[in-house]
Amino acid sequence: MDYMKAALEQARIALGKNEVPVGAVIVKDDQIIAEAHNLKESLKDPTAHAEILAIRKACEVLDNWRLTGCSMYVTLEPCPMCASAIAQSRIRNLYIGAPDIDGGACGSVINIVQNHHINNYLNVHWVYNQECSDILSNFFRGRR
Repeated sequence: MDYMKAALEQARIALGKNEVPVGAVIVKDDQIIAEAHNLKESLKDPTAHAEILAIRKACEVLDNWRLTGCSMYVTLEPCPMCASAIAQSRIRNLYIGAPDIDGGACGSVINIVQNHHINNYLNVHWVYNQECSDILSNFFRGRR
């Protein structure tokens, strides 16, 4: 299964709700255990990013805050808040569809997830999916 496509489907759901179109899925043992999209506007919650919501769902599924052995696929490079939560959750692999050159915290602006001062080292995989970039570009172009 193409997990980035599943994350993109979540981004499309966010777009339909007039949310910033970012989607995330968490995979363990080749199965999607959690998927989410941005809901900041809908929930009036600044922490309701796709990554945070997916982590919360995965923790419920596994009945554990440690998401050891899991991978996350996200359409946009996580912000500092999300990158910190990903590191804290012990996710092992992070697949990113598009960089965030203004606020990315996985290497574009800062690198929280691969910092030797933090007690976790995450494998970051840059997928560079054009569709991930396009959905965001089109969304923000339409808002200007």
